[in-house]
Amino acid sequence: MLPILLLKILATFASKSILMVQYVAPSLLSADFNNLARDIEMVNQSEADWFHLDIMDGVFVPNMSYGFPVVEHIAKLAKKPLDVHLMIIDPDRYLERFRDAGANILTVHWEACKHLHRTVTEIKKLGMRAGVSLNPHTPVEFLSDILPELDLVLIMSVNPGFGGQSFIENSYSKITRLRAMIDEIGCSTLIEVDGGVGPNNAAKLYQAGANVLVAGNAVFKAENPSETIKTIKTIKTIKNG
Repeated sequence: MLPILLLKILATFASKSILMVQYVAPSLLSADFNNLARDIEMVNQSEADWFHLDIMDGVFVPNMSYGFPVVEHIAKLAKKPLDVHLMIIDPDRYLERFRDAGANILTVHWEACKHLHRTVTEIKKLGMRAGVSLNPHTPVEFLSDILPELDLVLIMSVNPGFGGQSFIENSYSKITRLRAMIDEIGCSTLIEVDGGVGPNNAAKLYQAGANVLVAGNAVFKAENPSETIKTIKTIKTIKNG
């Protein structure tokens, strides 16, 4: 009984430590592509933790972004991990290519994967951290059987495809429910949130259980982007003081 009890105690402490993590991942989709090197260096010098890259194919979402050459260019300049979010159909075809382009974290959509466990396993086999994203209409409970295998769950708090959208308020409930699922299992899966995120709602998102906040326009359209990143990252909640 003692080893089992100790494992439960360690799992509790692990889940609490994960809960206290506050990461920021500026989304380069909102950067100035005429001055991309400048914006990348700003993120390098800031308190941001990751670069967030949105890959869109014009099929899974009604927009297109950038492909492998741009990801490779960003990887050469970035001094922090690349958090690559695939908003594409049939992502299995491109897992290895994104690894080779420089992705450190690779997130696929639940809605785009016929064999999600196989896809997640392959991402990890390729040496990347594996994430799964959920569109606003998709319940977090759909991940219950695969949650222990995931390094990250990305909650879309807007409909994917375009930047600058308004935050969907129901996202707080999804984050809270997902946090409860993670804590019950005792796994170390991070909760990431993307869409309508900024200093105005960062505290409430961390309070709900989020660990990683993706901010695009809130950062790159700010008068002082580096200071905005710092504000989002260090904002206080009731749980962490």
